[in-house]
Amino acid sequence: MEEVKQFPVVERRRNLAVSFEQREAGEVAVFQELGKALTSSLQLDQVLRTIMEKIDEFLRPDNWSLLLLDQEKQELYFELAVGKASQALKDVRVKVGQGIAGWVAEHGETVVVPDTSKDTRFFSQVDEKTKTETQSIVAVPVKFRDTCLGVIELINCVGQDGFDPRDLKLLEALSDFAAIALENARHVKRIHELTITDDCTSLYNARHMGFILETEIYRSQRYNYEFSLVFIDLDHFKQVNDTHGHLVGSRLLAEIGNALKSRCRLIDFAFRYGGDEFVILLPQTSKENALNVARRLHKLIRNTKWLTPEGLSIRVTPSLGVASYPVDSRTKEGLLHLADEAMYLVKNNSRDSVAAANIGILPDTLPGAKPLADSEFDAEFEAPADPTKKVTVERRREGA
Repeated sequence: MEEVKQFPVVERRRNLAVSFEQREAGEVAVFQELGKALTSSLQLDQVLRTIMEKIDEFLRPDNWSLLLLDQEKQELYFELAVGKASQALKDVRVKVGQGIAGWVAEHGETVVVPDTSKDTRFFSQVDEKTKTETQSIVAVPVKFRDTCLGVIELINCVGQDGFDPRDLKLLEALSDFAAIALENARHVKRIHELTITDDCTSLYNARHMGFILETEIYRSQRYNYEFSLVFIDLDHFKQVNDTHGHLVGSRLLAEIGNALKSRCRLIDFAFRYGGDEFVILLPQTSKENALNVARRLHKLIRNTKWLTPEGLSIRVTPSLGVASYPVDSRTKEGLLHLADEAMYLVKNNSRDSVAAANIGILPDTLPGAKPLADSEFDAEFEAPADPTKKVTVERRREGA
């Protein structure tokens, strides 16, 4: 059964009997604590949890949440939610412009709604899903400079006298801290992506390949899995640069890299190893199945006319080498060496074909040979090497 995602636990600390002096001193302490959290931690969850705890402690809403903006889909999703039926919100998305929160995200303005039944912007479907009754809403945009990153929404915290202006100022200040934390996290993520991603192709780079390969060896040793490496080198790539220029060469590498990535399963990894070389790592894939993958990629590259939208129609052929764990080697260095050696066996002979460690060049991939039909190897690429073993590799597709 799939594990249900839970929102992070946020400590609820309500104190109804707080004097003005105690509250004022508490607010100062809040900002000191948040400033300390922002300067001492890059953990987004920790900073946001601190912010939302303070909202609960000082403003005491029935329910409250932090919605973040999915820029690509232009939808808000619940990053944090506390209160009745909060777990029912974990899969809810609100379009920008929809409901109170959506309006705030669209306009970047704070909204206080004392009576939702009198506000046409109110989106009642969230109440229907959570089986709750929203009577009042306070929604504040989380903005960094002029960009809205999300919305903090408080439910049922507006009293008969309205929402205290001092509380609103505090809430807006807390939303500013949340924006800083989110922007810091985005920068950290981007810096990390730059360190592991190749600029030209957007595939993972050789540095990250070393880390992933070590991780895959550990995982395969522990669970008795197989995995394989496919090295790919483009034949006579220098001629492309000499004929069309280096900018065209770079665009060709990017297009081929994107094609390789699009042919990978979710558990596979695609890397630019350097120059005109690529590496595909195939978790839970036997040597036999990896050779079928290599045949398919060989056929893809040699039979495709590249950069046709630019009117160039460039043709290139690849040399491929395959090595597998554990049949060929049990070490990172050994696997890299054997896959590279198999690839250079091809390059030093016929080029434009596939070779495997401890086997040699595959006759059916040699120039002029009759290739295997697609049905003989395409289907095997779609499944893990052993269908009885559950795929457990966790990966993000940002770079590959």
